[in-house]
Amino acid sequence: QIPHGHMPLPSFWKMVEETLQQSGAQLRAFCQTFETVTPSPVTQPLNPAEERKVLSLVSKHGPDKLYQVTSNISGSKDLDLTLQRGQIVALLQSVDTKGNTNRWLVDAGGPRGFVPAGKLQPY
Repeated sequence: QIPHGHMPLPSFWKMVEETLQQSGAQLRAFCQTFETVTPSPVTQPLNPAEERKVLSLVSKHGPDKLYQVTSNISGSKDLDLTLQRGQIVALLQSVDTKGNTNRWLVDAGGPRGFVPAGKLQPY
């Protein structure tokens, strides 16, 4: 019932291997195109109020704990924060209350809550 069921087994496996190689080449080409079209996030300039908040976060948590939000975050669960791209936060814990390392507890210079780890980059 499969379309290639009539093929001898060695020919079938050769066709499967060629199809996988072709798909792999297409995936690599797509990834390369995606990387060149989508620029990596860059550090955003800070306004004076944000700069004061950053200085406060540095004094409380140290410079090695600062992260910048790479894209807007819309909090959907309890204790989630809603943040704008470019905001600076301080990492408090790299895990949530259930042990999930994809959600980090951060201090946003006042409010504290959870954000997706993938939307933060070291500042």
